[in-house]
Amino acid sequence: MLRTIPPVVVRAAYWLVLASLCVTMTFRATAAAPPSPVALSTAAQRAPVATRALWVTRTTMASPESIRQLVSAAAAGGFNTLVVQVRGRGDSYYNGTVEPRASELAAKPAFDPLATVLQDAHAAGLTVHAWVAVNLVSSSVSLPAARHHVIYRAPEWLMVPLELAAEMKKVDVRSPAYIGRLARWTRAHSDEVEGLYSSPVHPGAQAHAAAVIGELVQNYAVDGVHLDYVRFPNEQFDYSPAAIELFKTTILPDLTNQERRAAAAREPLDPAAYPNLFPERWNEFRRSGLTELVVKVRAAVKAARPGTIISAAVVPDARQATESRLQDWRDWLDQSLLDALCPMAYTTDPSVFSQQIAAARNYAGNVPVWAGIGAYRLTPPQTLQHMAAARTLGVSGVILFSYDALIAAPNNAGSLSELGRAAFGASSH
Repeated sequence: MLRTIPPVVVRAAYWLVLASLCVTMTFRATAAAPPSPVALSTAAQRAPVATRALWVTRTTMASPESIRQLVSAAAAGGFNTLVVQVRGRGDSYYNGTVEPRASELAAKPAFDPLATVLQDAHAAGLTVHAWVAVNLVSSSVSLPAARHHVIYRAPEWLMVPLELAAEMKKVDVRSPAYIGRLARWTRAHSDEVEGLYSSPVHPGAQAHAAAVIGELVQNYAVDGVHLDYVRFPNEQFDYSPAAIELFKTTILPDLTNQERRAAAAREPLDPAAYPNLFPERWNEFRRSGLTELVVKVRAAVKAARPGTIISAAVVPDARQATESRLQDWRDWLDQSLLDALCPMAYTTDPSVFSQQIAAARNYAGNVPVWAGIGAYRLTPPQTLQHMAAARTLGVSGVILFSYDALIAAPNNAGSLSELGRAAFGASSH
């Protein structure tokens, strides 16, 4: 997800307004079955034409009781798809062997959150997509306790900002000081970066992410896999020593003798000499690494369970995504890497929302677009307005961020059900 702000307080009186706003807004109720296990074109054609989804954060996945409430409220509101967070920060809310179990589940060794939500949701006629935070692998405030966590197993994969490039080159990557310094810097810049990121430029990091997701899909009959944080924090990352060295090795064969001499002369004074001297190639190197990660994840998912829908939460402005987050989702669509696109159009401005969704819809062609709506920032009438606009623009569905924000006090699960019925109609589910 994109960075969030505290949810807007929703008052009970709003529901009087909702009924008057939603008469013509109903999305047609359609089954949310996954596509046939064949190529993308068929997957896209058979994807739900009216996905009515909720992003569900890992907080709700921490107990059987909260999962039961989730399924009940979603079904009562006419939602048909749950996108549940099962990899929060390089950990698992399911039984896996590649990464540590989430610390929040330590007191419940027999509890399997993903198995529970799959059983309950499928019984209620809802589909379940496993939401995976791909590159964001750790909080910087509370580092993982498990020593086999990816940040300790492969600290050289962690992204480094340009500001720390010179300093981190002098620190032993295997010493506690390396992660410690990176965590301190990240805490001091929490308005810019959410935590510690794994860098997709490393083939090992790509393979690790693919192994995590491949095992998940192999062991659980999820209807889809939803990729989140499949991006860079911003264009000032990854200037880690390992990433720069890999870039140098990659481009050296294509440099002229003059370019090599210039880089060699500058490198002792500038640890980012190669990125600074060859900025276009540097940007392409990082974008290509991220795209290659998506390629490998898709291959792992389709090999394990061919009919699984692969979706991604993306920065809605394609140019900003490509330039600032190195997330070239238009190229991903061109390469048929996604079965559904979820632009995170979290703006409160209706005109900006419509512009962003329309642009994504126009580029996506036959690939379903699920309009990502930042309901946590909106009043219920504003949320309904965005949902109506998305429907008018011809998207294949909507996805609200997030279930957890929408039921937060003073609201409750009933408030979410009311919102769903207002949007989709009383007989939509």
